[in-house]
Formats: sequence, structure tokens, C-alpha cells
Amino acid sequence: MPSAEAPYSAPDRHRDHEVARLAKRLRHAVGRAIADYNLIEDGDRVMVCLSGGKDSWTLLDLLLSLQAKAPVQFEITAINLDQKQPGFPEHVIPDYCRARGVPFHVIEQDTYSVVTRVVPEGKTLCSLCSRLRRGALYACAEREGFTKIALGHHRDDILATFFLNLFFGGTLKAMPPKLLSDDGKHVLIRPLAYCREDEVAEYAVARAFPIIPCNLCGSQETLQRKQVRKLLDQWEREHPGRSEIMFRALTNIAPSQLADTELFDFASLGSRGETALPDAHAWLGGDKPM
Repeated sequence: MPSAEAPYSAPDRHRDHEVARLAKRLRHAVGRAIADYNLIEDGDRVMVCLSGGKDSWTLLDLLLSLQAKAPVQFEITAINLDQKQPGFPEHVIPDYCRARGVPFHVIEQDTYSVVTRVVPEGKTLCSLCSRLRRGALYACAEREGFTKIALGHHRDDILATFFLNLFFGGTLKAMPPKLLSDDGKHVLIRPLAYCREDEVAEYAVARAFPIIPCNLCGSQETLQRKQVRKLLDQWEREHPGRSEIMFRALTNIAPSQLADTELFDFASLGSRGETALPDAHAWLGGDKPM
């Protein structure tokens, strides 16, 4: 039995030490991403999209932790979109935010019924669900005057998106840490961009966040994204550190070493003349593709 001088067992102290180290690593990763991409500026009103999953809980917790020591002043408000999924525990997020003194809003919009009605059975729900959710969050950000919309995507989400676009979309693109919405009205930020998913998951368990599972996309086990994630996990198991190397590649791009004529001016590279360039048909003797 522990003495009064040693109220915790050695394993307890070791566990606390490990959790503290994990929290420090994650805070450092978030702080570095904020600095590298200027994600949060003085006077920002940050809208943290809180779904109730491990990623969004970790995002909120780390931003709150950094807020007290940040070199700039910024506000944090948690926003939850209640999509009216059957069995959704509506009290969990409000209760947690009240307990921690975090300002929050709950947006009620029945996107669940829309998605399940419109999308044929067996088809992927994520695309339509994401569009509807994004529209509701954008409307809230505009209405409430938020200057940044913070999303909980981490490093592994960004890598998975890159390979999804590579394998199935024919494009080299991923999720940038900072993005201007198509209408130019909203700035989306991903402060967890440098954070590993396994460490986010470990942190969520250590902090005992009240995780709320998704009954829509989370239940679709055959999605292409899950297949890609399994591939990435296998690579990481076989070659530890590969995910970090691949993510580093996304920050170290050489446009002249790819093949995008819009991204790099290959046509004039080494050219000796200023005449107009012939099109492909001229080179093919007028032959047209079959």
C-alpha cells in the first residue's frame, strides 16, 4: 500500500509522465503548424468545429491549452452541428463545454434525413453529407463573424486524401493546412496538420474525452478512404517513419520535376525562338486521336 509520501504507484507516475510528454509533443506540433502557415492571428475569432470525435476533441483541447500562452490574443468558440442522427447524445457536447467554460453553439439541421433519402442504399454518404455540413458551418461562421474555421484533420487524414486523389482522382492534391473557401469568404485552418493520428487517439483516451461515434460515414467500412488508410498503415508497420517522409514530400514540391504545363512553363524551357508553338495535331501530321 502506498505511503503518504508516495501516494501514486510507480506505474501511475510513469503513465502520468508519458501523457505529459505526449501532450507536449502535440502542443509543439500544433504551435509549429500555426507558426508555419500563420493559421491564427491577433484578434481572430476561431470557430472550432466539434463533432464529438477524437480529432475534434483533441483540437479543441490543444487550442485551449495554447491560448493562454499564445503570442497573440484570439477567441475560441466550439460549434457543433446536430445532424439529427438517431440516438445522437445531444447533451454530451454542451455538458462538456459548460464544465470547461468554453463558449459553444449547437446548430440543428436535419442533414441525416436528407442524406439517407437522397443517396441510394449501399452508396457512399460522405460526399453529400460533407457538402451539407460545410454549408451549415459556413453560414454560421458568416452569421456569427468568425474569422477562422478550425477543422480537426491531422497528418494521416492529409496523406490519405493525397493518395485518394492520386489513385482515384488523377490529381496531385491533398488537404492544405490553410485554405480559402471557393467563395472567398472563409479561411479554413487545420492546426493538427503535423499531428499523427495514433498520438491523437492516445491523447483522446488519456484525456477521457466523451467520444461520440458517427452513424453515417463511420459505419461504411468499404469506403475508398478506409482502403487507402489500411495501405498507409501497412506501409508504416513495414517501414516505420514512412508516413512522416511522405508528408514531408507534400511540403517539398519541385514543379519542374512533374508534368503540369499550367504549373511550370515547359514550353519555353530552352526554347531558341519566339514563334507560336504548334499544337499536337501538327506533330501528328493531322491525325486525330481515336
